[in-house]
Amino acid sequence: MKTVLRFISLHFLFISIAFAQTPKQTIVTTDIDNFWTAFDQLKTTTDSLKQLDILQQLYVDKGTPGLKAFMEAKGYTTAAWLKCIRSYPKYWASIRPKTYQVKTLSKQFDPYLKKFKQLYPELRPANIYFCIGAMRSGGTTQGDKVLIGAELATGNLEVDLSELPTNTKTWLTTYFGSDPFKNIVLLNMHEYVHTQEKRSGNTLLGQSIFEGTADFVAELITGKVPAMPYMTYGKAHEAELKEKFKAQLFLTDYSDWLYNGTSNSFGVGDLGYYMGYAICKTYYDQVKDKKAAIKELIELDYGNDEVVEAFLKKTNYFKEGFNKEEMIKAYESKRPVITSIGPFANGDTNVDPELKEVQLHFSKPMKNRYSISLGIWGEKSYPLDKVVGFSEDKKTFTLKMELKPGQSYSFLVTGRGFASEDGYPLVEFPVNFKTK
Repeated sequence: MKTVLRFISLHFLFISIAFAQTPKQTIVTTDIDNFWTAFDQLKTTTDSLKQLDILQQLYVDKGTPGLKAFMEAKGYTTAAWLKCIRSYPKYWASIRPKTYQVKTLSKQFDPYLKKFKQLYPELRPANIYFCIGAMRSGGTTQGDKVLIGAELATGNLEVDLSELPTNTKTWLTTYFGSDPFKNIVLLNMHEYVHTQEKRSGNTLLGQSIFEGTADFVAELITGKVPAMPYMTYGKAHEAELKEKFKAQLFLTDYSDWLYNGTSNSFGVGDLGYYMGYAICKTYYDQVKDKKAAIKELIELDYGNDEVVEAFLKKTNYFKEGFNKEEMIKAYESKRPVITSIGPFANGDTNVDPELKEVQLHFSKPMKNRYSISLGIWGEKSYPLDKVVGFSEDKKTFTLKMELKPGQSYSFLVTGRGFASEDGYPLVEFPVNFKTK
């Protein structure tokens, strides 16, 4: 699955269960107990090295296969957990009692698993592990494992967010406002669908239907849809979204539609979920053999672009049809580009090390947001110190730098943040130079 702190996407918060012949859930919560044991032990010292050792021995080393998989999937480290714990003590104090709720879940899922088995007889077993993450992800899947970050998945508006950065606080307020634990059955069924699917998609189209299938099948099982803004906004604005979605169907960058927060072109995160759901529902409603349709949706190879495109044509969601090549060409022609940088040229090998600023010049007025990543030479070559911001006409962006003589520098300007005022993401632009 794709990830963003991107801010937090809904996909990552769903749960799955294991069963053999008769659906029977297995929920592993050992990691939650181990985490809080380690958490309490941290209070016995203020020495950060000793605290790292405590977390390593009492939590990481004792971790279940689910925790090991979660660490691998999300790049979690012992240091990351310790930093998070030390930075937000009020958050941890308020979320702690909520994480224990998962111990009560088992019997809630039985009737829904049976319903899923009726709708899709080929249903395979999967396992769920409730862990405590470092607030990067509410959950993900690896093979037959569903890996849940209980420190996010059990939250609500009672959790103390006062110590968190503004952006994190904003998306957590929205997500916790939906009280996700009250909808845990629906969320579980969504993720269980993902454990049955072959693989995720390569394009906006493939990945949206991959997510939309999980939402749609979960609705057939539970009779409910997610209580999230993307669902209510999507239904109210489907005609408008449909045109914009169509223009970007075959792009591999879907950051404006999936796994994002509200800082996209729409002000509503994860609208690709709704578009995929709408495509699936349109198809299901028009076919006679409903069980065959469910099987087709779940078993579709979303990683095969030709298969996904053929399926889209079958759905008649875009009744007027589409031309892939023309659509991609039209979309790319509208994206903004960096026309130049200053006061030196990109690739310059004789830049004055006394320079303190660099400007990026754009082909179109831009939105007041940005995204810059490490360049080809990594962290040691990253020259940027802080952001000054956009010019009045929104066509120049200024950054502060700290340079040394005889050094190579690089950074990458991306379309994950930079976008034109009319909503098109920037064409990625690598900046590389050397000082004299």
